[in-house]
Amino acid sequence: MTLTKKKIIVGIEIGTTKVVSLVGKILPNKEIKIIGLGNYPSKGINKGDINDLELIIKCIKKSIAQAEKMSNYKICKINLAFSNKYIKYKNEIGMVSIKNGEVTKEDIKKVIKTAKSIRMHDKYHILHILPQEYIIDEHSGIKNPLGLSGVRMQAKVHLITSNYNIEKNIIKAIEKCQLKINKIIFSGLASSKAILTDEEKQLGVCMIDIGGGTIDILIYINGSLQHSQVIPYAGDVITKDISYAFSSSLSDAENIKIKYGCASSFLQENFHNIQITRSNNTSKILNQEKLTEVIESRCLELLEIINFQIIHIQNKLKKEGYKYHLNSGIVLTGGVAKTKFFIECAERIFQMPVKIGCAKKIRGKINIKTPEYSTAIGLLYFKKKKKIKNLKKKNNNWFYNLNNWFNV
Repeated sequence: MTLTKKKIIVGIEIGTTKVVSLVGKILPNKEIKIIGLGNYPSKGINKGDINDLELIIKCIKKSIAQAEKMSNYKICKINLAFSNKYIKYKNEIGMVSIKNGEVTKEDIKKVIKTAKSIRMHDKYHILHILPQEYIIDEHSGIKNPLGLSGVRMQAKVHLITSNYNIEKNIIKAIEKCQLKINKIIFSGLASSKAILTDEEKQLGVCMIDIGGGTIDILIYINGSLQHSQVIPYAGDVITKDISYAFSSSLSDAENIKIKYGCASSFLQENFHNIQITRSNNTSKILNQEKLTEVIESRCLELLEIINFQIIHIQNKLKKEGYKYHLNSGIVLTGGVAKTKFFIECAERIFQMPVKIGCAKKIRGKINIKTPEYSTAIGLLYFKKKKKIKNLKKKNNNWFYNLNNWFNV
């Protein structure tokens, strides 16, 4: 393995349907070149909860081996994506007196510490601390308070919490593969890092990552994260319905969904009979109209569930006196987002602009600028900041590195 460790970043996403391993190299222009990809079907995990440790370990090792072979790099340390129904959030406020009349680094550390000092269930801990804004006396909307004058400072923060026991099992699986974890990152946060722009976050945007086992919903307003949520109901229900309707295996049903899936019988002009070859090498004829009806009903159900949550959060923000408009609309990602006519169905349900988000500043011969890789790509962005800082020895821009103090 000949590559320099300082320039290499690795991310692993362990999902319900697949284990993705990405190896990226930092380029001089700060872009990331993808040099290694592992994509192996996952077994032994469902919606972020491991039910067979040995099985998932085998899947992780297979995915890692694929990425190592392609990149010619021995993977030792990784960023890990993490999502399940136990991921929760809290918006909290901390307050401190400004001792010397001017905000210092210590004041900011202290106000963040007071904001995160909340009582939590024994099994939970804080996974991420994301500052939303600072308020000095009556002056609100401050993003960087360092050096500003005042008497009292408040910090509004978004806390993402995790069930430690569920997280511990994922960590155990990774360590059994002789890997070290650099950082554990909420999958939804990783995806948003890869596909959302600062402008979209400022104007107001909702990112929806529909994976195999979970849906991650994140709402950004005024540039900061206001809401994060995991719904344990996603693409695997479509696969199970196809399997039941056509008496096929789950793996065959997943392949049928990916290759022939369509989310709208109204927009699909012509229907045909589809001949497929199953995993046991036998052939079968599928009725495309029936297949579309199966997929459409579940897609609409998923979108209605999501829309209910978005409206609920917008109403809550409005009642609390905060901005709640999503002027940048909805950004979809995750494998289900690629389903034919899914965007059109989403626009009809959400009644606002919808688009598929693609990762930015990514290069390489491997084409992974597709929705199903958003989370894995986002993992590389988290490591990238730290690597670039180390390579360039940038210690002068203190606030740029503020989040390195926290669990972001």
